[in-house]
Amino acid sequence: MSRSVFFTVFLATWASLFSTILASPRTRGKITQEEEERIAEAVIEFGEVHEMRTTNKPGKRRNEIVEGFFSNEIHSDQLIKEIHEQATERYDSLVTMRRALHRHPELMYNEHDTSAYIQSSLKAMGIPFTNGWAVNTVPDRIPGTGGYGVVADIGTGGPPCVLLRADMDALPILEKTLGVDDFKSTRDGKMHACGHDGHTTMLLGAASVLKEMEDSINGTIRLMFQPAEEGGAGSKRMIEEGVLSKYPKPQQAYGMHNNIDCERIPSGSIASRPGTILAAAERFEILVAGVGGHAAMPHLTVDPIVAASSIVMNLQTLVSRTLSPLESGVCSITKFEAGDAFNVIPASALLRGTIRALSTETLLSLREKVEHVVTTTADVHGCNVTVTYSPDFYPPTVNDADLFHEFSKGVGALLSDSGELLDIEPTMGAEDFGFVAEQIPSTFFLLGQGSGIEPPTNYGLHHPHFALDESVLPRGVELHVNLALRSLKKLGESNTASQ
Repeated sequence: MSRSVFFTVFLATWASLFSTILASPRTRGKITQEEEERIAEAVIEFGEVHEMRTTNKPGKRRNEIVEGFFSNEIHSDQLIKEIHEQATERYDSLVTMRRALHRHPELMYNEHDTSAYIQSSLKAMGIPFTNGWAVNTVPDRIPGTGGYGVVADIGTGGPPCVLLRADMDALPILEKTLGVDDFKSTRDGKMHACGHDGHTTMLLGAASVLKEMEDSINGTIRLMFQPAEEGGAGSKRMIEEGVLSKYPKPQQAYGMHNNIDCERIPSGSIASRPGTILAAAERFEILVAGVGGHAAMPHLTVDPIVAASSIVMNLQTLVSRTLSPLESGVCSITKFEAGDAFNVIPASALLRGTIRALSTETLLSLREKVEHVVTTTADVHGCNVTVTYSPDFYPPTVNDADLFHEFSKGVGALLSDSGELLDIEPTMGAEDFGFVAEQIPSTFFLLGQGSGIEPPTNYGLHHPHFALDESVLPRGVELHVNLALRSLKKLGESNTASQ
Protein backbone atom coordinates (compact mmCIF):
# COMPACT_ATOMS: atom_id res chain seq x y z
CA MET A 1 0.00 0.00 0.00
CA SER A 2 1.46 3.42 -0.93
CA ARG A 3 2.00 5.95 1.84
CA SER A 4 -0.55 8.39 0.38
CA VAL A 5 -3.21 5.70 0.07
CA PHE A 6 -2.34 4.44 3.54
CA PHE A 7 -2.79 7.88 5.11
CA THR A 8 -6.12 8.35 3.32
CA VAL A 9 -7.40 5.05 4.71
CA PHE A 10 -5.92 5.75 8.11
CA LEU A 11 -7.45 9.20 8.46
CA ALA A 12 -10.84 7.83 7.41
CA THR A 13 -10.48 5.16 10.08
CA TRP A 14 -9.55 7.79 12.62
CA ALA A 15 -12.58 9.92 11.74
CA SER A 16 -14.83 6.94 12.45
CA LEU A 17 -12.99 6.19 15.68
CA PHE A 18 -13.09 9.80 16.81
CA SER A 19 -16.87 9.87 16.36
CA THR A 20 -17.09 6.72 18.47
CA ILE A 21 -15.00 8.30 21.21
CA LEU A 22 -17.19 11.39 21.28
CA ALA A 23 -20.34 9.26 21.48
CA SER A 24 -19.03 6.96 24.20
CA PRO A 25 -20.93 7.28 27.48
CA ARG A 26 -17.65 6.76 29.33
CA THR A 27 -15.97 9.79 27.74
CA ARG A 28 -15.56 12.56 30.30
CA GLY A 29 -16.65 16.02 29.17
CA LYS A 30 -16.87 17.65 25.77
CA ILE A 31 -13.87 17.62 23.46
CA THR A 32 -12.86 21.19 22.63
CA GLN A 33 -11.81 22.42 19.19
CA GLU A 34 -8.28 22.92 20.48
CA GLU A 35 -8.15 19.29 21.64
CA GLU A 36 -9.50 18.11 18.28
CA GLU A 37 -6.74 19.99 16.48
CA ARG A 38 -4.08 18.63 18.83
CA ILE A 39 -5.29 15.04 18.37
CA ALA A 40 -5.43 15.48 14.61
CA GLU A 41 -1.84 16.72 14.56
CA ALA A 42 -0.69 13.81 16.71
CA VAL A 43 -2.59 11.26 14.64
CA ILE A 44 -1.10 12.51 11.37
CA GLU A 45 2.38 12.21 12.86
CA PHE A 46 1.63 8.84 14.45
CA GLY A 47 0.01 7.48 11.29
CA GLU A 48 2.95 5.68 9.73
CA VAL A 49 3.26 3.23 12.61
CA HIS A 50 0.05 1.54 11.53
CA GLU A 51 1.92 -0.15 8.72
CA MET A 52 2.73 -2.86 11.28
CA ARG A 53 1.56 -6.07 9.62
CA THR A 54 -1.73 -7.48 10.86
CA THR A 55 -4.17 -9.70 8.98
CA ASN A 56 -7.68 -8.28 9.25
CA LYS A 57 -9.53 -10.88 7.19
CA PRO A 58 -11.85 -13.14 9.25
CA GLY A 59 -10.81 -16.77 9.07
CA LYS A 60 -7.26 -15.86 8.06
CA ARG A 61 -5.95 -15.35 11.57
CA ARG A 62 -4.76 -18.91 12.05
CA ASN A 63 -1.28 -20.10 12.88
CA GLU A 64 -0.41 -23.78 12.52
CA ILE A 65 2.39 -23.61 15.06
CA VAL A 66 0.14 -22.03 17.68
CA GLU A 67 -2.55 -24.62 17.00
CA GLY A 68 0.03 -27.37 17.27
CA PHE A 69 1.27 -25.89 20.55
CA PHE A 70 -2.20 -25.94 22.11
CA SER A 71 -2.78 -29.52 20.86
CA ASN A 72 0.65 -30.70 22.08
CA GLU A 73 1.69 -31.58 18.52
CA ILE A 74 4.76 -29.34 18.34
CA HIS A 75 7.71 -28.66 20.63
CA SER A 76 7.86 -25.49 22.68
CA ASP A 77 11.00 -24.39 20.82
CA GLN A 78 9.01 -24.03 17.61
CA LEU A 79 6.65 -21.58 19.32
CA ILE A 80 9.60 -19.58 20.63
CA LYS A 81 11.05 -19.37 17.12
CA GLU A 82 7.73 -18.38 15.56
CA ILE A 83 7.09 -15.59 18.07
CA HIS A 84 10.70 -14.40 17.82
CA GLU A 85 10.44 -14.09 14.05
CA GLN A 86 7.15 -12.22 14.23
CA ALA A 87 8.43 -9.82 16.90
CA THR A 88 11.74 -9.22 15.14
CA GLU A 89 10.18 -8.43 11.77
CA ARG A 90 8.18 -5.68 13.48
CA TYR A 91 11.29 -3.98 14.86
CA ASP A 92 11.21 -0.93 12.58
CA SER A 93 7.52 -0.38 13.29
CA LEU A 94 8.11 -0.75 17.01
CA VAL A 95 10.85 1.86 16.96
CA THR A 96 8.70 4.26 14.94
CA MET A 97 5.80 3.71 17.32
CA ARG A 98 7.87 4.23 20.43
CA ARG A 99 9.46 7.42 19.09
CA ALA A 100 6.08 8.83 18.15
CA LEU A 101 4.87 8.26 21.70
CA HIS A 102 8.11 9.67 23.11
CA ARG A 103 7.61 12.94 21.26
CA HIS A 104 4.19 13.44 22.86
CA PRO A 105 4.48 12.76 26.61
CA GLU A 106 1.44 13.41 28.80
CA LEU A 107 1.06 13.45 32.56
CA MET A 108 -1.22 11.25 34.64
CA TYR A 109 -4.95 11.66 34.04
CA ASN A 110 -4.20 13.87 31.03
CA GLU A 111 -3.13 11.18 28.51
CA HIS A 112 -5.57 12.43 25.86
CA ASP A 113 -3.41 12.06 22.75
CA THR A 114 -1.69 8.90 23.97
CA SER A 115 -5.03 7.19 24.51
CA ALA A 116 -6.28 8.31 21.12
CA TYR A 117 -3.13 6.89 19.55
CA ILE A 118 -3.57 3.53 21.28
CA GLN A 119 -7.20 3.38 20.20
CA SER A 120 -6.42 4.24 16.60
CA SER A 121 -3.68 1.59 16.57
CA LEU A 122 -6.04 -1.08 17.86
CA LYS A 123 -8.71 0.03 15.41
CA ALA A 124 -6.29 -0.32 12.51
CA MET A 125 -5.39 -3.83 13.70
CA GLY A 126 -9.05 -4.83 13.83
CA ILE A 127 -8.99 -5.30 17.59
CA PRO A 128 -12.18 -4.32 19.47
CA PHE A 129 -11.71 -2.28 22.62
CA THR A 130 -13.46 -0.19 25.23
CA ASN A 131 -12.29 3.26 26.27
CA GLY A 132 -12.95 5.69 29.10
CA TRP A 133 -11.25 3.62 31.80
CA ALA A 134 -9.47 5.08 34.86
CA VAL A 135 -11.62 8.13 35.55
CA ASN A 136 -9.94 10.47 38.02
CA THR A 137 -11.89 10.29 41.29
CA VAL A 138 -9.86 13.03 43.00
CA PRO A 139 -9.63 15.93 40.50
CA ASP A 140 -9.32 18.33 43.43
CA ARG A 141 -6.03 16.63 44.34
CA ILE A 142 -4.68 15.55 40.94
CA PRO A 143 -5.35 17.68 37.82
CA GLY A 144 -7.18 16.05 34.93
CA THR A 145 -10.44 14.25 34.27
CA GLY A 146 -8.87 10.92 33.44
CA GLY A 147 -10.87 8.31 31.58
CA TYR A 148 -8.06 7.59 29.11
CA GLY A 149 -7.54 3.91 29.84
CA VAL A 150 -8.14 1.37 27.07
CA VAL A 151 -9.03 -2.33 27.39
CA ALA A 152 -8.99 -4.83 24.52
CA ASP A 153 -9.66 -8.57 24.30
CA ILE A 154 -8.07 -10.95 21.78
CA GLY A 155 -9.10 -14.59 21.41
CA THR A 156 -12.30 -16.56 21.83
CA GLY A 157 -14.00 -14.11 24.16
CA GLY A 158 -14.43 -16.86 26.73
CA PRO A 159 -12.34 -18.44 29.50
CA PRO A 160 -9.63 -19.05 30.35
CA CYS A 161 -8.44 -15.45 30.40
CA VAL A 162 -5.10 -13.81 31.19
CA LEU A 163 -4.27 -10.13 31.44
CA LEU A 164 -1.28 -8.23 30.02
CA ARG A 165 -0.76 -4.69 31.28
CA ALA A 166 1.21 -1.62 30.15
CA ASP A 167 1.28 1.91 31.56
CA MET A 168 1.31 5.05 29.41
CA ASP A 169 1.87 8.27 31.40
CA ALA A 170 4.98 10.46 31.47
CA LEU A 171 6.70 12.61 34.09
CA PRO A 172 7.02 16.38 34.75
CA ILE A 173 10.70 16.42 33.74
CA LEU A 174 12.49 18.58 31.17
CA GLU A 175 14.21 16.16 28.78
CA LYS A 176 17.98 16.54 28.43
CA THR A 177 18.73 13.23 26.72
CA LEU A 178 21.49 13.59 24.13
CA GLY A 179 21.36 12.07 20.65
CA VAL A 180 17.56 11.91 20.37
CA ASP A 181 16.87 15.19 18.59
CA ASP A 182 14.74 13.43 15.96
CA PHE A 183 12.24 12.26 18.57
CA LYS A 184 12.89 14.39 21.63
CA SER A 185 9.89 15.48 23.71
CA THR A 186 7.99 18.29 21.99
CA ARG A 187 6.32 19.26 25.25
CA ASP A 188 8.51 21.34 27.55
CA GLY A 189 8.71 20.05 31.07
CA LYS A 190 7.24 16.66 30.18
CA MET A 191 9.21 13.52 29.39
CA HIS A 192 8.91 9.76 29.14
CA ALA A 193 11.68 9.32 31.71
CA CYS A 194 10.39 6.00 33.01
CA GLY A 195 10.02 4.14 29.72
CA HIS A 196 6.23 3.96 29.62
CA ASP A 197 6.38 4.82 25.93
CA GLY A 198 8.32 1.59 25.50
CA HIS A 199 5.88 -0.37 27.66
CA THR A 200 2.92 0.80 25.57
CA THR A 201 4.80 0.04 22.36
CA MET A 202 5.64 -3.50 23.45
CA LEU A 203 2.02 -4.27 24.34
CA LEU A 204 0.78 -2.83 21.04
CA GLY A 205 3.38 -4.97 19.28
CA ALA A 206 2.16 -8.01 21.18
CA ALA A 207 -1.40 -7.11 20.19
CA SER A 208 -0.37 -7.15 16.52
CA VAL A 209 1.25 -10.59 16.84
CA LEU A 210 -1.61 -12.07 18.85
CA LYS A 211 -4.27 -10.71 16.51
CA GLU A 212 -2.63 -12.47 13.56
CA MET A 213 -3.03 -15.82 15.33
CA GLU A 214 -6.33 -15.07 17.07
CA ASP A 215 -8.30 -17.95 15.51
CA SER A 216 -5.74 -20.41 16.91
CA ILE A 217 -5.82 -19.15 20.49
CA ASN A 218 -7.70 -21.18 23.09
CA GLY A 219 -8.98 -18.53 25.47
CA THR A 220 -8.90 -14.75 25.85
CA ILE A 221 -6.04 -12.32 26.31
CA ARG A 222 -7.01 -9.02 27.91
CA LEU A 223 -4.83 -6.01 27.14
CA MET A 224 -4.86 -3.33 29.82
CA PHE A 225 -3.48 0.03 28.66
CA GLN A 226 -3.34 1.91 31.90
CA PRO A 227 -2.95 5.65 32.56
CA ALA A 228 -1.84 7.41 35.74
CA GLU A 229 0.76 5.02 37.07
CA GLU A 230 3.07 7.79 38.32
CA GLY A 231 1.20 8.40 41.56
CA GLY A 232 -2.38 8.39 40.30
CA ALA A 233 -3.27 4.76 41.09
CA GLY A 234 -4.67 4.30 37.58
CA SER A 235 -4.74 0.53 37.91
CA LYS A 236 -6.80 0.79 41.10
CA ARG A 237 -9.34 2.95 39.26
CA MET A 238 -9.56 0.40 36.44
CA ILE A 239 -10.02 -2.44 38.92
CA GLU A 240 -12.82 -0.51 40.63
CA GLU A 241 -14.40 -0.03 37.20
CA GLY A 242 -14.30 -3.77 36.45
CA VAL A 243 -11.23 -4.62 34.38
CA LEU A 244 -10.70 -7.75 36.49
CA SER A 245 -14.36 -8.64 36.96
CA LYS A 246 -15.80 -8.27 33.45
CA TYR A 247 -16.37 -11.50 31.54
CA PRO A 248 -14.23 -13.47 31.10
CA LYS A 249 -12.50 -12.81 34.41
CA PRO A 250 -8.69 -12.91 34.13
CA GLN A 251 -7.20 -15.72 36.17
CA GLN A 252 -3.61 -14.48 35.96
CA ALA A 253 -1.90 -11.17 35.16
CA TYR A 254 1.52 -10.17 33.87
CA GLY A 255 3.35 -6.86 33.75
CA MET A 256 6.86 -5.68 33.06
CA HIS A 257 9.11 -2.66 33.44
CA ASN A 258 12.33 -1.72 31.71
CA ASN A 259 15.23 -1.77 34.14
CA ILE A 260 18.56 0.06 34.01
CA ASP A 261 20.84 -1.96 36.31
CA CYS A 262 23.67 -2.42 33.81
CA GLU A 263 25.72 -4.79 35.92
CA ARG A 264 22.88 -6.97 37.14
CA ILE A 265 20.34 -6.75 34.32
CA PRO A 266 22.02 -5.91 30.98
CA SER A 267 20.04 -5.54 27.79
CA GLY A 268 18.71 -8.91 26.69
CA SER A 269 18.28 -10.23 30.21
CA ILE A 270 15.07 -10.67 32.15
CA ALA A 271 14.78 -10.59 35.94
CA SER A 272 12.16 -11.22 38.59
CA ARG A 273 11.67 -12.96 41.91
CA PRO A 274 8.97 -14.72 43.92
CA GLY A 275 7.21 -12.72 46.60
CA THR A 276 7.70 -9.00 47.06
CA ILE A 277 9.58 -7.41 44.17
CA LEU A 278 8.60 -3.74 44.60
CA ALA A 279 7.79 -1.70 47.66
CA ALA A 280 4.65 -0.22 49.12
CA ALA A 281 4.74 3.57 48.89
CA GLU A 282 3.01 6.60 50.34
CA ARG A 283 3.64 10.28 49.70
CA PHE A 284 2.91 13.12 52.07
CA GLU A 285 2.77 16.90 52.33
CA ILE A 286 3.53 18.74 55.56
CA LEU A 287 2.38 22.34 56.03
CA VAL A 288 4.08 24.02 58.99
CA ALA A 289 2.31 27.20 60.10
CA GLY A 290 4.04 29.75 62.32
CA VAL A 291 4.00 33.51 62.66
CA GLY A 292 5.90 35.54 60.09
CA GLY A 293 7.70 38.83 60.57
CA HIS A 294 10.85 40.83 59.99
CA ALA A 295 14.05 38.78 59.80
CA ALA A 296 15.73 41.34 62.08
CA MET A 297 13.25 40.56 64.87
CA PRO A 298 12.92 36.76 65.04
CA HIS A 299 11.86 36.95 68.69
CA LEU A 300 8.58 38.41 67.50
CA THR A 301 7.90 35.51 65.16
CA VAL A 302 7.31 31.79 65.35
CA ASP A 303 9.77 30.62 62.70
CA PRO A 304 8.33 27.79 60.56
CA ILE A 305 11.66 27.28 58.77
CA VAL A 306 13.42 26.28 61.99
CA ALA A 307 10.51 24.01 62.90
CA ALA A 308 10.43 22.43 59.42
CA SER A 309 14.20 21.92 59.52
CA SER A 310 13.87 20.07 62.81
CA ILE A 311 11.10 17.94 61.32
CA VAL A 312 13.38 16.99 58.41
CA MET A 313 16.19 15.99 60.75
CA ASN A 314 13.95 14.08 63.14
CA LEU A 315 12.37 12.12 60.30
CA GLN A 316 15.81 10.81 59.40
CA THR A 317 15.70 8.64 62.52
CA LEU A 318 12.32 7.21 61.64
CA VAL A 319 13.70 4.11 59.92
CA SER A 320 16.97 3.67 61.82
CA ARG A 321 15.43 3.98 65.27
CA THR A 322 11.82 2.83 64.99
CA LEU A 323 12.01 -0.14 62.60
CA SER A 324 13.54 -3.49 63.37
CA PRO A 325 16.97 -3.91 61.73
CA LEU A 326 15.44 -6.92 59.96
CA GLU A 327 12.80 -4.74 58.26
CA SER A 328 13.31 -2.36 55.36
CA GLY A 329 11.97 1.16 55.03
CA VAL A 330 12.67 4.55 53.50
CA CYS A 331 11.67 8.07 54.48
CA SER A 332 12.81 10.81 52.10
CA ILE A 333 12.02 14.52 52.12
CA THR A 334 12.13 15.67 48.52
CA LYS A 335 10.87 19.25 48.69
CA PHE A 336 11.35 22.13 51.14
CA GLU A 337 9.64 25.39 50.23
CA ALA A 338 9.43 28.55 52.32
CA GLY A 339 9.71 32.30 52.00
CA ASP A 340 10.09 34.80 49.19
CA ALA A 341 12.48 37.46 50.55
CA PHE A 342 15.84 37.58 52.32
CA ASN A 343 14.55 39.84 55.09
CA VAL A 344 11.21 38.19 55.84
CA ILE A 345 10.57 35.20 58.06
CA PRO A 346 7.64 33.52 56.32
CA ALA A 347 4.41 32.48 57.98
CA SER A 348 4.60 28.92 56.71
CA ALA A 349 6.86 26.23 55.25
CA LEU A 350 5.97 23.29 53.01
CA LEU A 351 7.61 19.88 53.01
CA ARG A 352 6.92 16.98 50.66
CA GLY A 353 8.27 13.47 50.75
CA THR A 354 7.69 9.75 50.55
CA ILE A 355 7.83 6.68 52.76
CA ARG A 356 8.48 3.17 51.45
CA ALA A 357 8.39 -0.34 52.90
CA LEU A 358 8.25 -3.93 51.71
CA SER A 359 4.91 -4.63 53.36
CA THR A 360 1.67 -2.73 53.76
CA GLU A 361 1.79 -3.27 57.52
CA THR A 362 5.21 -1.61 57.81
CA LEU A 363 4.15 1.23 55.54
CA LEU A 364 1.10 2.01 57.65
CA SER A 365 3.24 1.84 60.78
CA LEU A 366 5.68 4.33 59.26
CA ARG A 367 2.80 6.62 58.34
CA GLU A 368 1.62 6.71 61.95
CA LYS A 369 5.17 7.46 63.10
CA VAL A 370 5.56 10.27 60.58
CA GLU A 371 2.42 11.85 62.00
CA HIS A 372 3.74 11.53 65.56
CA VAL A 373 7.21 12.92 64.80
CA VAL A 374 5.85 15.83 62.79
CA THR A 375 3.20 16.78 65.32
CA THR A 376 5.42 16.63 68.40
CA THR A 377 8.31 18.45 66.71
CA ALA A 378 6.06 21.25 65.49
CA ASP A 379 4.57 21.54 68.97
CA VAL A 380 8.01 22.00 70.53
CA HIS A 381 8.59 24.95 68.20
CA GLY A 382 5.16 26.43 68.80
CA CYS A 383 3.92 25.80 65.27
CA ASN A 384 0.75 24.27 63.94
CA VAL A 385 1.10 21.52 61.39
CA THR A 386 -1.07 19.69 58.86
CA VAL A 387 -0.04 16.37 57.32
CA THR A 388 -1.78 15.30 54.11
CA TYR A 389 -1.29 11.91 52.47
CA SER A 390 -1.96 10.75 48.92
CA PRO A 391 -5.48 9.63 47.98
CA ASP A 392 -4.17 6.08 47.43
CA PHE A 393 -1.00 4.61 48.86
CA TYR A 394 0.54 1.88 46.72
CA PRO A 395 0.69 -1.67 48.08
CA PRO A 396 3.84 -3.73 47.49
CA THR A 397 3.99 -5.59 44.20
CA VAL A 398 4.01 -9.25 45.22
CA ASN A 399 4.65 -12.01 42.71
CA ASP A 400 2.56 -15.08 43.45
CA ALA A 401 5.08 -17.69 44.62
CA ASP A 402 3.32 -20.71 43.12
CA LEU A 403 2.79 -19.03 39.75
CA PHE A 404 6.39 -17.86 39.73
CA HIS A 405 7.99 -21.23 40.48
CA GLU A 406 5.61 -23.33 38.40
CA PHE A 407 5.39 -21.10 35.34
CA SER A 408 6.79 -17.57 35.15
CA LYS A 409 10.38 -18.41 36.05
CA GLY A 410 10.58 -20.92 33.22
CA VAL A 411 9.09 -18.59 30.60
CA GLY A 412 11.44 -15.79 31.58
CA ALA A 413 14.43 -18.11 31.32
CA LEU A 414 13.40 -19.21 27.82
CA LEU A 415 13.57 -15.64 26.56
CA SER A 416 16.57 -14.29 28.47
CA ASP A 417 19.93 -14.18 26.66
CA SER A 418 21.56 -15.80 29.66
CA GLY A 419 19.17 -18.75 29.52
CA GLU A 420 18.02 -18.06 33.05
CA LEU A 421 15.73 -15.66 34.81
CA LEU A 422 17.92 -13.42 36.93
CA ASP A 423 16.97 -13.44 40.60
CA ILE A 424 17.05 -9.97 42.10
CA GLU A 425 16.54 -8.38 45.48
CA PRO A 426 13.39 -6.32 46.09
CA THR A 427 13.65 -2.62 45.33
CA MET A 428 12.10 0.35 47.09
CA GLY A 429 10.63 1.53 43.81
CA ALA A 430 6.84 1.20 43.69
CA GLU A 431 4.37 0.20 40.98
CA ASP A 432 0.60 0.33 40.93
CA PHE A 433 0.60 -3.08 39.24
CA GLY A 434 0.62 -4.06 42.92
CA PHE A 435 -3.13 -3.38 42.99
CA VAL A 436 -3.60 -6.02 40.28
CA ALA A 437 -1.33 -8.49 42.05
CA GLU A 438 -3.43 -8.09 45.21
CA GLN A 439 -6.46 -9.43 43.34
CA ILE A 440 -5.22 -12.29 41.13
CA PRO A 441 -2.02 -14.39 40.84
CA SER A 442 0.49 -12.23 38.98
CA THR A 443 4.12 -11.90 37.95
CA PHE A 444 5.98 -8.67 37.36
CA PHE A 445 9.19 -8.79 35.32
CA LEU A 446 12.13 -6.41 34.89
CA LEU A 447 13.41 -6.19 31.33
CA GLY A 448 17.14 -5.46 31.14
CA GLN A 449 17.91 -2.44 28.97
CA GLY A 450 20.94 -0.76 30.49
CA SER A 451 23.58 -1.69 27.87
CA GLY A 452 22.62 0.67 25.07
CA ILE A 453 25.38 2.92 23.74
CA GLU A 454 23.83 5.47 21.36
CA PRO A 455 22.35 7.11 23.33
CA PRO A 456 23.70 5.62 26.58
CA THR A 457 20.92 3.86 28.47
CA ASN A 458 22.55 3.54 31.87
CA TYR A 459 20.90 6.59 33.40
CA GLY A 460 18.41 5.88 36.15
CA LEU A 461 14.66 6.02 35.87
CA HIS A 462 13.21 9.53 36.27
CA HIS A 463 16.54 11.08 35.19
CA PRO A 464 16.44 13.90 32.59
CA HIS A 465 19.02 11.99 30.52
CA PHE A 466 17.11 8.69 30.68
CA ALA A 467 17.07 6.78 27.38
CA LEU A 468 15.52 3.49 26.32
CA ASP A 469 17.52 0.77 24.57
CA GLU A 470 15.21 0.23 21.63
CA SER A 471 16.79 -3.13 20.83
CA VAL A 472 14.78 -4.63 23.70
CA LEU A 473 11.40 -3.69 22.22
CA PRO A 474 10.97 -7.02 20.34
CA ARG A 475 12.05 -8.85 23.52
CA GLY A 476 9.19 -7.26 25.40
CA VAL A 477 6.79 -8.28 22.64
CA GLU A 478 8.09 -11.86 22.81
CA LEU A 479 7.72 -11.96 26.58
CA HIS A 480 4.12 -10.70 26.43
CA VAL A 481 3.08 -13.16 23.70
CA ASN A 482 4.79 -16.18 25.25
CA LEU A 483 3.32 -15.46 28.67
CA ALA A 484 -0.15 -15.09 27.20
CA LEU A 485 -0.16 -18.24 25.05
CA ARG A 486 1.64 -20.47 27.52
CA SER A 487 -0.47 -19.41 30.49
CA LEU A 488 -3.69 -19.97 28.50
CA LYS A 489 -2.55 -23.47 27.62
CA LYS A 490 -1.62 -24.25 31.21
CA LEU A 491 -4.90 -22.86 32.52
CA GLY A 492 -6.84 -24.79 29.90
CA GLU A 493 -5.13 -28.05 30.86
CA SER A 494 -5.71 -27.34 34.54
CA ASN A 495 -9.39 -26.61 33.97
CA THR A 496 -9.77 -29.84 31.96
CA ALA A 497 -8.05 -31.90 34.63
CA SER A 498 -10.31 -30.49 37.36
CA GLN A 499 -13.53 -31.34 35.50
